[in-house]
Amino acid sequence: MKIYNTMTRSKEEFVPIEPGRVRMYVCGPTVYNLIHIGNARPMIFFDTVRRYFEYKNYQVNYVSNFTDVDDKIIKAAKEEGVDASVISRRYIDECRKDMAGMGIEPASTTPLATQEIDGMIRMIQTLIDKGFAYNVNGTVYYRTRKFAGYGKLSGKNIDDLRAGNRELQVTGEGEKEDPLDFVLWKPKKEGEPYWESPWSDGRPGWHIECSVMSQKYLGDEIDIHGGGEDLIFPHHENEIAQSEAATGKPFAHYWMHNAFLTIDKVKMSKSLGNFFTVRDISEKYDLQVLRFFMLSAHYRSPLNFSAELMDGAKSGLDRIVSAAVRLSELNEQKEADGSVLSDEDKQTADAFVSKFETAMEDDFNTADAISAVFEMVRYINASLNESSSQAVLSYYHDRLEALCEVLGINTSVREELLDADIEAMIEERQAARKARNFARADEIRRELQDKGILLEDTKEGVKWKKA
Repeated sequence: MKIYNTMTRSKEEFVPIEPGRVRMYVCGPTVYNLIHIGNARPMIFFDTVRRYFEYKNYQVNYVSNFTDVDDKIIKAAKEEGVDASVISRRYIDECRKDMAGMGIEPASTTPLATQEIDGMIRMIQTLIDKGFAYNVNGTVYYRTRKFAGYGKLSGKNIDDLRAGNRELQVTGEGEKEDPLDFVLWKPKKEGEPYWESPWSDGRPGWHIECSVMSQKYLGDEIDIHGGGEDLIFPHHENEIAQSEAATGKPFAHYWMHNAFLTIDKVKMSKSLGNFFTVRDISEKYDLQVLRFFMLSAHYRSPLNFSAELMDGAKSGLDRIVSAAVRLSELNEQKEADGSVLSDEDKQTADAFVSKFETAMEDDFNTADAISAVFEMVRYINASLNESSSQAVLSYYHDRLEALCEVLGINTSVREELLDADIEAMIEERQAARKARNFARADEIRRELQDKGILLEDTKEGVKWKKA
C-alpha cells in the first residue's frame, strides 16, 4: 500500500509502527455553527481510509477531536448571551447528526479540547523547561527558531517568513522575542472562559490542543496525521514543532491532506452567497449522495461542487444500490440448490475486487475504486439473472456489499411509506412548527428524507415528492 506523504512530497510504502495496527489522528471541526461541505470532505475521506484499513484486517485507533473553545465560539456565545459551552455542545450534537447522515463511523475516541487542558499545561511546561517556550506577562510563546526543522512539512523557509510573510506574525508582536513565535497559552479576557495555569488564568492556543490530544490517545509517535490542505501551515507545522520538541521523537510518519472544494468553480464564501452547510444539502439530497460525490475524485485533487455533478452522483449511486438490491432479491427468491462456485466465476468476481483494492492501495484512489465497482455492477446487470446459481449470486452479493461497505455506501432498501403516512407526518410537522418546536419539525423532515421523501415549503403549502 502506497500513501502520498506531504512531508516528503512522494508516495511511500505504508509500514505501520506496530504490525497490524494503525494509529491515526485527523483534525476535527471547530464547533460554532453547522458544519459546511468543505468540512465534510476530510470527514468522509478519512472515514473511508479507516474503513479500508479495517477491511484489510488492521486494528485502527482513529482519533478525531472537536475544538470546543475558540474565538468564534466565544463570539457566538456573546451574541446569544449564553455560556460558550452551550454553543459548543449544541453544534457537537448537530455535527454528529450530519456525520451519521454521511455514513461516518464514530471515531475510536473523540476528545474535546476543554477536557484536555491539564495535559496542555503539562506539555507547555515541558516546552518551557526545555527552552522551547517562554512566558511574558502570562502569555506563553513558542520559540519558533529554536526548532531546527521548522518548515519541513510546508516547505516554507523561516527566514523568508520573517522577511515577507506575516502568517505567523500575530498579535502581541511587541513582547515576543521574535515576531514568528506563536502562542501556546494566552490570558483570559473579560467574559471569556478560562482555566488556571502557572502563568495566568487563561486558555490554550489552538495548535497545542491537537498535539496533546494526539499524544494522549495515540502515543508520542503516530502512523498517520490527516486534515485539509489549509491546515498544513501553520497548524500542522506548529503541531510538529511542539510535539517533536516535547518528546524528542518523530511525530507522524505519514501526513495526508485533502485538496480544497469549490462551488461552481468558485471558492466557497458567505459573501458570494455560495456557502452550503451539510444540512443545506440534506434538504435536497440524501447525504449518501454527498458522500458518493466526495469520493468520486481523488482526495488530493481539487473538487468542484455543483447541482449537475450532484445529480450525476445520485444517478451513479442509484445504479450501484439497485444492483445490490437486485442481487439480494434474486438470492432470496432462490431455493437452496447445493451449487458450488466454479473457478471461472470466482476468478471473474475476484478480478473486480482486485481492481478495487489496487486503486485503494495506490494512495486511496477512490475515483478508480468506484470505477471498479461500476464495472462489477455492469457485469452483474448483464450476466446474472434468475437462472444464475445460488453460489454465484451469493458470491457476487457478498463481494459487492464488502466494497460498498469500504466506500460507506448503504445498500439496504428503504422502507416504503404509504401516501397517508406521509401526509400524517407532514401534518405533525406543521403542528410542531406552529408550536415553535422547530427541533421536532426538522426531525420529521429528516425522517421523511431518510425514507426518500423530499419536502418543499411553498406559498400554497407543503409539497412532497419521492427522491
